[in-house]
Amino acid sequence: MNLTLKIWRQKNAKTKGKFESFKLNDISPEASFLEMLDILNQQLIDEGKEPVAFDHDCREGICGTCGLYINGRPHGPERGVTTCQLHMRKFKDGDTIVIEPWRAKAFPIVRDLVVDRSAFDLIMQAGGFVSVNTGNAPDANSSPIPKLDADRAFEAAACIGCGACVAACKNASAMLYVSAKVSHLALLPQGKVEAAERVQKMVAKMDELGFGNCTNTYACEFECPKNISVSNIARMNREFLSAKLFAEKPSPIDMGD
Repeated sequence: MNLTLKIWRQKNAKTKGKFESFKLNDISPEASFLEMLDILNQQLIDEGKEPVAFDHDCREGICGTCGLYINGRPHGPERGVTTCQLHMRKFKDGDTIVIEPWRAKAFPIVRDLVVDRSAFDLIMQAGGFVSVNTGNAPDANSSPIPKLDADRAFEAAACIGCGACVAACKNASAMLYVSAKVSHLALLPQGKVEAAERVQKMVAKMDELGFGNCTNTYACEFECPKNISVSNIARMNREFLSAKLFAEKPSPIDMGD
């Protein structure tokens, strides 16, 4: 396959970026998208030029590191896969492929296609955890969990924090990500103790970091490589409203009883 790549190049967050075009020849349709970028970078190094910076780690669709905006879609044209799982057979010989970083205020560009997604870490630090007693691990059967709740919690926990939901949303909302993290703990007994505090802190941190509001277009669900459902957003909203109502409920003393 012979391809033309239009790639966003930017030295750092403060400098102005631009698209640069590159030609690649004889790319195997069986190569992964990141392998194709590796070939490009080797070509640039051989020519004495600066290689293109892009995020990658496990290359197995697990870590969520390899987020790229490809031809106007997060992770490219195939649904249910990360960029590292995308293969060149999804493109045609002679295609021009436009590659950009995630575009979001909360994800500032570090260099070229690399963005700083530490905002997700800050949201998790705000409340995405449970407090447990130290010591031996409890027996697996000591906390019975209904099968439906266990399945829903597992599906929500499948979120890898890649940021595709943010990139897909016209408001750069992180609602799908935050709702997945809230849901998988809210559905389990281990997460009940801090449930009210958790959802309020995580939503507050999300807003503080500059993520936008939910657009209700379901673009986040459509582009999510792990098929996280927007039903988690509804659950998070219920958890949030319940927490607010409980916190604002007057005590018997306040009511004069």
